[in-house]
Amino acid sequence: MAERAPLWAVFVLPLLLVAVAVVTAGFDALLSAGARSGRSGSLREASVRAMSPGREVLRQLVQQPRRTRASDVPLTRIGTALLPVAAVLAAVVLPLGFRSLSDLPEGIVWFNAMEALAWAAVWLAGWGPNSALSLIGGYRFLAQGLAYELPHMLAITTAALGAESLRVGEVVDAQAGLWFAVWMPVAFGIYLLSAMAMAFWGPFDQPVGRDVAGGAASELSGADRALFLGGRWLLLVVAAAFSVPLFLGGGHGPLLPGWAWTVLKTTAVLAFLVWVRRRVPTLRMERYVELAWVVLTPLAIVQALVVAVVVLNR
Repeated sequence: MAERAPLWAVFVLPLLLVAVAVVTAGFDALLSAGARSGRSGSLREASVRAMSPGREVLRQLVQQPRRTRASDVPLTRIGTALLPVAAVLAAVVLPLGFRSLSDLPEGIVWFNAMEALAWAAVWLAGWGPNSALSLIGGYRFLAQGLAYELPHMLAITTAALGAESLRVGEVVDAQAGLWFAVWMPVAFGIYLLSAMAMAFWGPFDQPVGRDVAGGAASELSGADRALFLGGRWLLLVVAAAFSVPLFLGGGHGPLLPGWAWTVLKTTAVLAFLVWVRRRVPTLRMERYVELAWVVLTPLAIVQALVVAVVVLNR
């Protein structure tokens, strides 16, 4: 069971998540600039490239917001604000080493419930502007969410089954001898895929795609757009971080303290997800839906059954 973090950690957690998201966005921008213009010739040039997401946020904050005709402004703002809020609330049960803000008895269920808020957030952000193009982005995320949620839920439930508990701290404790990723590789792989889909990242970025429709954020501008896209980065960070206590042993590891192992493992998962974005093209929605229902869901069920048999024969 994870230890309770001190009260001041409540205020530090959002700042920590934002800092990790900013560093990840800077690293992604550095790789993107390198792919377009070649390797940076100096440290100063690399720093300028890495700081481009920060400059874009500042530009959005001072930009005059635009409104479509008959848009529902409160609904749009609720959707844009709900995305980062859902990411922060999901992180409440994340242990740093062996400490978390709240090691809820149903911590895994709590994390999955906060993902449902992300569904609502993207849908509201696409619906509120009263624009056909942003609405298409919202519908795309609903289709993607319905396809990834079942294998995703089965993957995290498999980890809970292996630990015989829904408490995240007890899932970490159950991996003291062997990481779940070793004997649940299918569940781990499915979780990483669904984590990218949850943050509409890499091959699953159609909800914010740059095609004719433009995605759910196509009509957002100013602070609304900065908040929405910032929430996307927070979702990616939280989803990557949650794979560590679920499948990678949490803070377990030799020599280093538990918090250091959590940071190192989370960094490795984030680096992998950023790398995947450049290696796999965006999937057409119907192909991903078919993959999720025909391939991923049966594989997740088989993996859960294998784990159930192992647990029953302990």
